[in-house]
Amino acid sequence: MRFLRRNTADTEAPAAEPAAEAADSTRPAGKGRPTPKRREAQARRSGPVPPPPRTQREAFKRMRGNKVSKEERRAAAVERRQRMMAGEDKYLLPRDRGPVKAYIRDLVDSRRNLMGLFMPLAILVFVALLTPSLAVQRYATLATTFMLLAMIIEGLVLGRIVTRRVRAKFPTEPIKGISIGWYSFIRASQLRRLRVPKPRVKPGEAIK
Repeated sequence: MRFLRRNTADTEAPAAEPAAEAADSTRPAGKGRPTPKRREAQARRSGPVPPPPRTQREAFKRMRGNKVSKEERRAAAVERRQRMMAGEDKYLLPRDRGPVKAYIRDLVDSRRNLMGLFMPLAILVFVALLTPSLAVQRYATLATTFMLLAMIIEGLVLGRIVTRRVRAKFPTEPIKGISIGWYSFIRASQLRRLRVPKPRVKPGEAIK
């Protein structure tokens, strides 16, 4: 009788061990570590934060990739436009960034230039060419020729003045006279109310 009881005990003991192993196998693996927070899990999934967009086109592409509403895109575009018009360096185009370009804009905006009449003059010439009167066309062409010559001379003088003052203001910066002169000419040839970013100085104001 003892022999039979010993055999039954021996046969039941190994059967209990696989059951314990099966129970341990169903237990979750990473239970000993603390559960990560939701912010940490989202940061791991999303990856590093991308740099800010350099152009408006890049910003629009990012917004199209992210599912946002039209109102949010419109509000973001309006905010970028306002910041760009205010002259914030982060939201300006690459050609307008930096303290050198800001100083050039101040120098140009503080002057009353004849080149600011370039766009109205172009419209006037177009209207004059549509008129059937040959006399009006002749006088308009003659006046336009003198105005363009005056604007070219003024642009050359303005470019030399701005280049000289920029080199004196920023002696360590690499200054190219042609680039500075062209930037000044483009800025001065635009109507004051249409300049981007908006002028932050008044005409006649002294710029140091």
